[in-house]
Amino acid sequence: MTRLVPGILMAMIAGAASAQTSLDMANEYPQNSIHAETADHFIQALTDLTEGGIVVTPHHGGALGYKSVDHYDAVGDGAVPIATSFSGAWSGINPIFLVSSLPFLATDLDDTRALYEATRPYYEAAMEADNQVFLYATPWPASGFWGRQPVDTVDALRGLKIRSFDTPGTTVLVNAGAAPVQLSWADIVPQLTTNGIDAVLTSADGGASAQFWEYLSHFTEANYALPLQVTHMNRDSFDALSDDDRGHLLEAAAQTEAFGWDLLSSRVDQNYATLTENGVTVTTQVDPALTASLQAAAEPVVAEWADRVGPDAQALLSDYRAAIGR
Repeated sequence: MTRLVPGILMAMIAGAASAQTSLDMANEYPQNSIHAETADHFIQALTDLTEGGIVVTPHHGGALGYKSVDHYDAVGDGAVPIATSFSGAWSGINPIFLVSSLPFLATDLDDTRALYEATRPYYEAAMEADNQVFLYATPWPASGFWGRQPVDTVDALRGLKIRSFDTPGTTVLVNAGAAPVQLSWADIVPQLTTNGIDAVLTSADGGASAQFWEYLSHFTEANYALPLQVTHMNRDSFDALSDDDRGHLLEAAAQTEAFGWDLLSSRVDQNYATLTENGVTVTTQVDPALTASLQAAAEPVVAEWADRVGPDAQALLSDYRAAIGR
């Protein structure tokens, strides 16, 4: 039997250790949110495909100190190799990232998928220009209104101090008569505890993951938009991988994208059950006058966004409308 001298054995151990790539992933949202679950699926898929050659450590709940708005530069600069981020937070970087959260442009899963397919090439190009690789995107459940009462009429929304998550949403809510405050996810609970806001525009899933029932007793389904969560990687970190590992990483991303879109179909029912169990009243029908008011408030916002983006907006909206047939 061949015996290894200690020096050779240590060199072999060091070589095996150096073959493993360790990466951190930032995520602003809680461990039990839909996008933490999706990120964990990506990590497991990548571990399986590389047989442990790439190990990604998730940092959910903003554990690294970054919000989604910070992730773009953090990943581009290499401060964080991978992040999963709410794309609407990047409106000040490039308005193309607002597409999925434009109000009432896509209000169900099929339309949101068609809008994503039309827009993905523009996401990829924008991120490539900023030293990043677009990996995959998955949707949030449809946004609605968390409040201390149902927000299901024009009067209920009027003057309401409500959190919005991006500039278009802020403008729509102002146009509809509310008093919105644009806040990142991490800033919502502090504002609720100090009565800085009385309501929140977000999904049932987002509110459930943060246990909003400790502050708010109602969720009103509004089907405002199904915004996208984008997972992206530093280009230099991606290029440093072997050809095989880059292939494995993209395969894990493709598998995870399919998983995340499929997950949404059952997640809404699960969320509503969780809300009911925790004493939240779920309202699924709103006054048609409120829907009409919000849609009217949204029209100039979508038009202004298209003007900002220019010809690309017209091209992708044309592709999207052709795909959905209207």
